[in-house]
Amino acid sequence: MRVLTADQMREADRVAIEELGVPGLVLMENAALGVVQALAERFPETRSVAIFCGPGNNGGDGLAVARHLEVRGYHLEVFGVAPRESYSPSGDAGVQAEICQRMGIDVRPVNDEPSLARALAAAAGCDLVVDAVFGTGLHRPLEGRLAAWAEGLNRLAVPVLAVDLPSGLDADRSEPPGPHVRARCTVTFAAPKVAQVLDPAAEAVGELVVTDLGVPLCAEEPAEGGGLHLLLEDELAGFLGDRRAASHKGDYGHLLVVAGSPGKSGAAVLAARAAVRGGAGLVTAAVPEPLLATVDAGSVESMTLACPATSEGLLARGAVDTVLGALESKDAVALGPGLGQGSETRSVIREIVLGAAVPLILDADGLNAFTGDAGALSARPAATVLTPHPGELARLLGVSTAEIQADRWGAARRAAAETGAVVVLKGHRTLIATPAGEAWINTTGNPGMATGGTGDVLTGLVGSFLAQSFDPLAAAQLAVFAHGAAGDLAAAETGLAGLAAGDLLGRLPAVLRRLETL
Repeated sequence: MRVLTADQMREADRVAIEELGVPGLVLMENAALGVVQALAERFPETRSVAIFCGPGNNGGDGLAVARHLEVRGYHLEVFGVAPRESYSPSGDAGVQAEICQRMGIDVRPVNDEPSLARALAAAAGCDLVVDAVFGTGLHRPLEGRLAAWAEGLNRLAVPVLAVDLPSGLDADRSEPPGPHVRARCTVTFAAPKVAQVLDPAAEAVGELVVTDLGVPLCAEEPAEGGGLHLLLEDELAGFLGDRRAASHKGDYGHLLVVAGSPGKSGAAVLAARAAVRGGAGLVTAAVPEPLLATVDAGSVESMTLACPATSEGLLARGAVDTVLGALESKDAVALGPGLGQGSETRSVIREIVLGAAVPLILDADGLNAFTGDAGALSARPAATVLTPHPGELARLLGVSTAEIQADRWGAARRAAAETGAVVVLKGHRTLIATPAGEAWINTTGNPGMATGGTGDVLTGLVGSFLAQSFDPLAAAQLAVFAHGAAGDLAAAETGLAGLAAGDLLGRLPAVLRRLETL
């Protein structure tokens, strides 16, 4: 699903009105009906609603919502909020105001501190608040009375449903420009907007409901590339085809997992087991020789390969020839989980990564071997997927973790451009970025997955799909979505606090089976 900027949405509206001939009032009516439906479905116990309307089209949507709720028997408190002293909607919003007046719906102005206090007091006595003050057209901070209104609304113990966008957010920015409404639910139109899917602004959106306006979405792709999308289940249809009856394990790829060090043998086990669950026909775990017995016992479905080790049990110089030799008969390599960061080991990692002529998924200590040297990865002879968490990406790019988190979309795109790799920036709303600038935001996963080992499971999954000859973007998309979906199934059974990385492994088959049927 595409994510639009405010300008793209404005252009889509223009095309609908001027080229398709759909009156703006029809679009407003469809928007209001979408809001009313979402309200009824998500807040079924609601009987009284306070609606705050701005002077523009967002306010017009709110007035149309008020009209529909009135005829459905809701008790309403409707207020007109404007940046100036008078509330005087014009255009289509003005038409809605006239209709409300004829229906006897009282729209009380909020134009000074006493009227603001009265409005907030009335809202406090309602079951729900509808915020229809500002939508995607706002690109400045709320100030004065408007800021006080938003802050007062946030203090109420009443849920807020926002129309199109919580007031105070800038549709094109991931960082709120100032005071803003925090909604329980936001109903947006035609497509998500940037602020609704990127943190920290997205935290104010609550549940996001996308409703159509009854017209085709005619919005141009950015001329320079760089489009943003939501990764949804139905977009993975056809990724996993039926397996031929007359097939064998060699048809589904052989993955080499290079992972583990003393105290971190579990990283190799989890990655190898995840690769098996992802459907790879064969998996071999290449580990430092002292870990061989442990990994053998922990992942009985995979094979093992002993690598020369240093006195500390990390990969030694001789591991380069061992791994590159093994890769001559492998289809992909997953490298990095739990390898450690000794100087000799970092050198070994770099030689393997730059010499491996098969698709590679690079994670954890594999990434740390390229600290401050992201461009070196662009010399790789085959497809590459990187799966950093924010700290690892910060080290790779030579910036702070705070800078990464302040602009996750931009950071992921920069990393993809500099390395030539598909970059998976892990975290809440995991981002997948391509060297061409396209990006996808994952829609699965939960806070229970913030625990050791879940990243190793993702590494094994990406590697599994690479070994099965998926292109790097498809491998990343499928793995990230399935990984989060397995976490969601696990959390539904175990709760969030008790979720462990191993819980994902047993849920992956159910997720993949569902994706096979799309």
